[in-house]
Amino acid sequence: MDFLAYALATVVNVAVVAVVTRRLLGVPVGWPRTIIVSLTMLSVGAGLLNWISTALNLDLRPTGPSVAATGAIVILAMAWLLAAQVMVLAILEAMVPTGTLPGPFSLLRSLPARRRRAARYTSIVRIAAAHGLGAYLRPTRAGTDVPDSKVARSLREALTDGGVTFIKLGQMLSSRPDLLPEAYVRELSELQSNVPPAEWPRVRAVLERELDRPLDEVFEHIEDVPVAAASVAQVHVARLVGGQEVVVKVQRPDARRQALADLDIVLRLGAWLERRTGWGRRLGVESLAKGFARSLEEELDYRVELGNMRAVAEGVSRAGRPRVQVPRAREDLSSSRVIVMERMQGRSVSTAQAFLDRFSAAERRAMAEELLGVVLHQVVVTGVFHADLHPGNIFVSEAGQLGLLDLGAVGRLDRGARTSIGLLLAAVDRQDSLAAADALLDLLDRGDHLDDRRLEREIGQLILRHGSGLSSAGSAALFVDLFRLVLDHGFAVPSQVAAAFRALGSLEGSLRIICPGMDLVEAARQQGRGLVTNTITPAAAREALEAQLASLLPVLQRLPRRINKITEDIEAGRLTVNVRALGDLRDRAFITGIVHQFVMTALAAACVLGGILLVASEGGPMMTETVPLNAFLGFTLLFFGFVLGSRVLVLIFHQHRMTADALHSEWTG
Repeated sequence: MDFLAYALATVVNVAVVAVVTRRLLGVPVGWPRTIIVSLTMLSVGAGLLNWISTALNLDLRPTGPSVAATGAIVILAMAWLLAAQVMVLAILEAMVPTGTLPGPFSLLRSLPARRRRAARYTSIVRIAAAHGLGAYLRPTRAGTDVPDSKVARSLREALTDGGVTFIKLGQMLSSRPDLLPEAYVRELSELQSNVPPAEWPRVRAVLERELDRPLDEVFEHIEDVPVAAASVAQVHVARLVGGQEVVVKVQRPDARRQALADLDIVLRLGAWLERRTGWGRRLGVESLAKGFARSLEEELDYRVELGNMRAVAEGVSRAGRPRVQVPRAREDLSSSRVIVMERMQGRSVSTAQAFLDRFSAAERRAMAEELLGVVLHQVVVTGVFHADLHPGNIFVSEAGQLGLLDLGAVGRLDRGARTSIGLLLAAVDRQDSLAAADALLDLLDRGDHLDDRRLEREIGQLILRHGSGLSSAGSAALFVDLFRLVLDHGFAVPSQVAAAFRALGSLEGSLRIICPGMDLVEAARQQGRGLVTNTITPAAAREALEAQLASLLPVLQRLPRRINKITEDIEAGRLTVNVRALGDLRDRAFITGIVHQFVMTALAAACVLGGILLVASEGGPMMTETVPLNAFLGFTLLFFGFVLGSRVLVLIFHQHRMTADALHSEWTG
């Protein structure tokens, strides 16, 4: 019974002390740390009171002399015990703010996920070490005498073993010859098609589960060896009941689970870089990671790809380019993990070098220009474009027909972004740096300290440098220089605009295979000139003007009445301008917070100064035989000064953290 009473008293005391401490600090301090500190202080409270009573020769009996004075001294001692807790919590809040570390309950809930992430980190490091890449993970890199071809092959094998997300990374890098040496591009390009396929029994189980029937009821024949195996899916040739030749795209059995696990790591890494690095905030790494996660999640849901196929096919049809096609899907036989579509004859551009050699240089150039025209039409006119145009996703037939495959990644641009890209192409064609700068300002999110004149001059230099007579390397250099210029001027690139540049960047690698001598910049200028001319016609301008007038009509109707009232007020001398210096609620809150902090700081300083003077003074009345009244009052004032000072310090650190969070939200927003 005594134990239960003591436990209940301890719980009540901890709760009271925790509530009082949180109220004194004035910020939402975490409950776990408050309770732990309270328990620690209460455990030493009884010993502290005994030491104080012995040192001051106090009589703690209820019937002893000077009961009121003794009780006041005990209360003051308990108050200083509370102040010690405030000090400890203030130090903890300054060094490790609440929310920085997970609480015990969230920590317990997250243990399985943490264990999986740790296992994945270990697996990634083990894969890198197994392929001889361990030295490249250390700050001081060893093995620099290893040939690039061997390292590139090891990197490709490691990315293959890493799974879906890392294969996607390799595919993206293989389309950037401006960033990687030729040996790396050549090796990583094999990731487009040379991925080990999943075992047929597991794939068959996925097909039957998604189709909800045995395969014999759907297919007369289906090849168990895939004709292509990519990072997320593999493709099997089949013939439907009825004789139609089709291909079956089926998601790999472990693709979704492994991709979601890796995306969690990517998102955490993006958030860390955004929080810790200036370039991460400038680039919006966390936003880019979230955009990549959304894109990959959409790619894992083939119902999204079915809608993308319909939208892109409509755009290709509107472009009037009969050489480029999008396969039609059998939506009645497709699901979130399976797509059944018509079979296109030919082979992917990534494996069609010998096949392409059969065509003349003029035919290959015509194929490349038509493909570029379709993509530019998607970006500038329709706004729905294929965002992953690496060579493995483009088919070429014996008749020179081109097919766009794997539409899991599709970008979408609104009318304003499409217009800005079209104006940028037109400005580059005219070598008009002012118009190009205006188009970039409309297209991207400008920084706070943008120098418009410097931007215009550097764009003019870039246009002149890449204006004419470029090789393929020069075309790639244009995109590199443009990206560097955007970063230097503090622009933030919206995710869909970045997807458009990525599509054009990956398209360049495909066009180089189809037509090696093609200059992408010059071809884009020629193709873009026609697109911009067709989109900026008198009819289109009249349509846009009519839409703007329709939106401004209510304002125009009220404008004469408002102008008349202003002129009447001017004539009668009644015109006044009302300006409120602190009209914004945020401004008033800021001033109020500054005043509160100043008042608390002044009170804390006054209490500390007064307390020191009283404690140091000699003489005066005595509370007890050993305790002067001035000393008691001095320590009381010191207590209030200490608590107020701790509160001011915690508020300062808390305000600094809120400001950092606001800046972080502004960068990511």
